[in-house]
Amino acid sequence: MTATTDNTTHGPAHIAAAARPAAQAHGQQHPIKLYLLVWALLFVLSACSYLVDYFDFQGLLRWFLIVVFMLLKAGLIVAVFMHMAWERLALVVAILLPPLAVLVLMAMMAWEGDYTNYLRHFFFMAHS
Repeated sequence: MTATTDNTTHGPAHIAAAARPAAQAHGQQHPIKLYLLVWALLFVLSACSYLVDYFDFQGLLRWFLIVVFMLLKAGLIVAVFMHMAWERLALVVAILLPPLAVLVLMAMMAWEGDYTNYLRHFFFMAHS
């Protein structure tokens, strides 16, 4: 028996060439309709955030609505235009988890700052 060294049919180059069309066909091309739909949704969400100012909402409702519209728009942009909707879950978690952890830590620090401020007013202002 003689071993063949012909790499034209069974080599890494052949495998890479065979995998290339499959990779291009799998998840690489998205229909233009999807992008137009997301663009329209972003337009509607931006209009809604401007309507918050137009109808002169005040207080917590105003900030809640602005933040909700902002997060929805950012989520659409990240999911579709940055192609995160088609990535593996591990990559999505690796990218999104650190900013979420920072937001949680910032909320905890804000709560602790309010509590410290409350204690200072309670103990130092009550006796003056």
